[in-house]
Amino acid sequence: MLKLYYTAGACALASHIALEEAGADYEIQHIDLKAGEQKTPEYLAINPAGVTPALATDDGVLTENLVIMGYVAQTHPEPNLADNGSSFNFGKMQSLNGWLGSSLHPAIGKLLFSRPPLEGEARDAQVELALKKYDLAEQHLFVGPWAMGDQYTVADGYLSVFTRWARQAALLDKARYPRLNAHLDRVQSRPAVQRVLAAEGIEAV
Repeated sequence: MLKLYYTAGACALASHIALEEAGADYEIQHIDLKAGEQKTPEYLAINPAGVTPALATDDGVLTENLVIMGYVAQTHPEPNLADNGSSFNFGKMQSLNGWLGSSLHPAIGKLLFSRPPLEGEARDAQVELALKKYDLAEQHLFVGPWAMGDQYTVADGYLSVFTRWARQAALLDKARYPRLNAHLDRVQSRPAVQRVLAAEGIEAV
């Protein structure tokens, strides 16, 4: 059985959604970042980087949403969570996932989770930077109705993590980001996603 180590509402939500959408046989274990559980010897033995997500498999541990979601999509092909028949299309999906993890995540994460919180000009500059990333997703990277087009993929759950954060922070303006707002609503209406939100003790936004 697969075991996902996650933090509620954090970026690991994307891997959790992928597993549920795939109908995988898995269990979850919450890692409380505020309590420092990610720094315990027990968890560092699983993921020495001390972050979530981590996925324990029969072959070993995988880390990083990009990798975990790709693994889930390839090992559970029936739900069509990726175009496994086309190396190019799979690569395009992973390109988007890579950008979400390496570009959008740091931009919105620094804005929302810096300690101490950003203030004044530093916060204003980070807001502008983050919103430009969302502009790029809205205008160029998001295909619609799903992230990669007509077929739902693991990229949709990943994108929804960051649009969820932006909406919670009152940054996902409906006039500026109509497509991203509609996409978030569409993702959150999926039964698998609703089950994941309930399991993590969080609500749709």
